[in-house]
Parts: sequence; C-alpha cells; structure tokens
Amino acid sequence: MRTLYILYKKELKHFLMTPFGWIVLAFIMLLQGLSLSSVLEQYEKAPVQTSMLQSSLSTPLFWIYFIFIFPLITMKQFAEEERSGTLENLMTAPVTTWQVVFSKYLSSYTFYAILWIPVLLHIQLFSLITGTPAPVTPSEMYGSFGILLLIGSFFVAVGILASALTSSQIVAAIMTFGALVFVVFLGFVPMIAGDSFQGAPIFHYISVHEHLSYFSRGLIDIRPIVLYSSLAFFTLILTHHLVDYRRWKH
Repeated sequence: MRTLYILYKKELKHFLMTPFGWIVLAFIMLLQGLSLSSVLEQYEKAPVQTSMLQSSLSTPLFWIYFIFIFPLITMKQFAEEERSGTLENLMTAPVTTWQVVFSKYLSSYTFYAILWIPVLLHIQLFSLITGTPAPVTPSEMYGSFGILLLIGSFFVAVGILASALTSSQIVAAIMTFGALVFVVFLGFVPMIAGDSFQGAPIFHYISVHEHLSYFSRGLIDIRPIVLYSSLAFFTLILTHHLVDYRRWKH
C-alpha cells in the first residue's frame, strides 16, 4: 500500500502542481458556470419543473465539456511515458503492474472528482447572492454527484486503456473521445429507433443520459452502480494485461 500511495501521490502532483491541471480546472469551471447560467435564464423565461442541477446536466454544453474531460486528463498517463521512455524505467522498478495502473487510474479519477467541486461553489454562490436557497434539494445534489462519479469511474478507465494502447497523446485522446461518444450514443438508440424492437431494454439499461436524469432527481438505482463498477473493473483488467505484456516484452 505504501508503494501505491507513493505512486499515486506522484501522479496526482502532475495534475495539481503543473499549469496543465489548473488550466483544465479553470476551463471546466468556466463551462460549468455557463451551463448553470443558461439554466437560470430558462428559469427567468418560464417555469421549469426540473431542478437546477438536472437541467444543467442535460444541456448540450454539458455533454460537450463532459466528454472532453476524459481525453484531457488521461491521454498523458501512459502515452507520454511511452513516448519519452520513462515507462520502461518505471516497469523495471520494484513495483507491480497493478500498482502502476491503479495509481494512474486513481490519480486521474481523483482529479476528475475535483473538477466537480466548483459546481458546489456555484450553488453556494447562488444562495449568497440571491438570499434564497438554490433550486435543488440535498437528495438531488447527492444523486447528481453520485452518478457523475459512477460514470466517471468507467470513463476514466476507458481513457487509461486508450493511453496504454499508444505512445501518442493525440491518438489516445481521439480513441477515448470516439469510444465515449459511442457509449453515450447507445443510450439514444431507443429514441431514434423507438421502443418497439427487442433490444430496447438493453439500450435503456446502458443509457448514460437516462442514468443522469434518474439520479439527478434524487432517485437511486442499484443497476447503474453495478454496471459502471463492473465496466470500470473489467477495463482496468484489460489495461493491466496490456501493460503487463509490454513489461515482460521489454
């Protein structure tokens, strides 16, 4: 555990102690603010039945920056070290492959979780500026952040796997983006083809936007928890085998 902690701390510093991490945080914070502002404008124009968080998590702007988060924070993890030659040195050190893979995954996932802290600050600022509670209940808030962390656990794992497949950050980012767009698109298949075909329940089960909509209303479902946890675990196993193969090959 001590070795894992040292590797994790080293990887996390790459996000928190470099300009790259702060630029990403500032960029995402700006887009989150714009997304919430667009929702508040809708509240001014007409009554809205959904909560502030649920509405902000369904805007086109949210989906744009949400999918782009993962290529940004994962593309360097293995690809950059493979390109610079430092990965080979790391693989010959007295550490296990699991420690290397999990430290990179955990650091990326921690930074991903940090990116959502500004949303909490925006909600607090709303209450301070307007003098009224934000139009969101605690259950809706817990559900929204819970499902974002769940989805992120799988999406970060996909990015780590893509980074381990190539020595090019650009290629890793493109693979991650393409894979995540495909996963998100699968949830829209019933909306395009209708619910009449036999496979519709499967697409509803894996629908990312339906999970977001459900949890952001404060409704907790065990099935997405099992789904994303299992997919993240399976993806990390694939990454482990890939990195382990490279390790013994060298």
